[in-house]
Amino acid sequence: MQELDRRRFLGVLGAGLAGMMWPCRSWGASERKPNIVLIFADDLGVHQLRCYGNNFYETPNLDRLASQGMKFTNAYAAAPVCSPTRASLMTGKYPARLHLTDFIPGSPYPSAKLKTPDWTQHLPLGEVTIPEVLKRAGYACGHFGKWHLNKDKEYKAGRPGDPRSQGFDDVLTTLKPKSFETAKAGADSKYDAHHVTEITDRAIAFMEAHQDRSFFCYVTHNSIHRPEMEYAPRIVKYAIKPEASNKMGNNPVLGAMVETLDRSVGQIMETLDRLNLADDTILIFYADNGDYYGREGLKPLYGAKADLYEGGIREPLIVRWPGVVEAGSECPELVSSIDFLPTFAEAARGGRDSRRAAEVDGISLMPALRQTDTLGRDTLYWHYPHYHAGGIAPSGAIREGKYKLIEWFEKSVDGVDTDGALELFDLEKDVGERHNLAREMSQKTEQLYKKLLKWRKSVNAQEMERNPDYDPARAELKKIEE
Repeated sequence: MQELDRRRFLGVLGAGLAGMMWPCRSWGASERKPNIVLIFADDLGVHQLRCYGNNFYETPNLDRLASQGMKFTNAYAAAPVCSPTRASLMTGKYPARLHLTDFIPGSPYPSAKLKTPDWTQHLPLGEVTIPEVLKRAGYACGHFGKWHLNKDKEYKAGRPGDPRSQGFDDVLTTLKPKSFETAKAGADSKYDAHHVTEITDRAIAFMEAHQDRSFFCYVTHNSIHRPEMEYAPRIVKYAIKPEASNKMGNNPVLGAMVETLDRSVGQIMETLDRLNLADDTILIFYADNGDYYGREGLKPLYGAKADLYEGGIREPLIVRWPGVVEAGSECPELVSSIDFLPTFAEAARGGRDSRRAAEVDGISLMPALRQTDTLGRDTLYWHYPHYHAGGIAPSGAIREGKYKLIEWFEKSVDGVDTDGALELFDLEKDVGERHNLAREMSQKTEQLYKKLLKWRKSVNAQEMERNPDYDPARAELKKIEE
């Protein structure tokens, strides 16, 4: 039944996207469709690139990419942790709809106040993914790096749930290093604990092998995820900077890791130039959730990974597409990881879908990329019914226009009148989310809360319940490294 549903959806999506053509650029049967290269970083916050305003980090290649393309200033991950954001990217669906709402396998909290739902710890085979859509348009599809959408992270060729079974033709999966390997950090200039070089080399080989046809190259890094490990002289370079401070988010090891990541981006850009493919390629840089460290250190934002504050979900997003995207442009529209599938589908088909498939939550970003129209969206949602090892409690959120409401489930279970159950922020005036307006603007708070509850019901989100085994004395988290 899952396979029939998948075929039906692919057929509907393909037919819809073929229906309404853009007059300025469409793809004939023999015409090359744009290549798509998506570079995806891990645990990288919007504050950790120089082109987004932090001069501690040295990112000349990403800065150049931003100068050649469009920089989004209100781009979000659909979840504050890894796996659900990756699932949302692959499917175009909110994690709450997928019931895949935490990093796999998650962290159990058996004695906590609320009971964690029985959530889905893999990306179901019945879900239609980006490579499956693009393959129908004639694309070769390669996955290189972190997958993290199966019950374990060890790739096995032919196993259901791994990248090849979800539509990828060429696959390399990698794991983050073990923390005990830190003693080897910085041994020589070829040090590659996080596999940045290995991932980049395989991606480049894939592009070279498929330079005569359209391709989707998913470059999905383990970096800058913990453990913090890098080439020692590069760390020293950042440690001696006056702005260096772990408490302020300018971690010298992360600075070195970001520089290595930036060099990888430069290699991919150079490869596209060398193969004369740059003008025919949509090149994207994005990340899965915010920085792991310090709610206080990410100024002007507040929050970190696993938070639904801005520091946990607001991401850098840069898109270059010569001849389509205006160089050096910025876009303030609300966008999310759920938008990549419909965007790529439209780019591959050369047409605009006049409808949106009912099962897809995302929308195509093409009007924003072309600067022909607004996206017509003013609302995004989040649902994180989990406890996290970082000490962050379960929560949900809605952003509508400039306002953002956060619901803390442990407090709202006793009623939303409980102090601190709801927080309302005006992100235009208070991007650091320091001034809770819930009491001052009670009508706005009530309106957004009702809208959030209605959305959760519409996507069949899994709600948390009181835990019959709640024991305040034993409510300690069993920490599992993501």
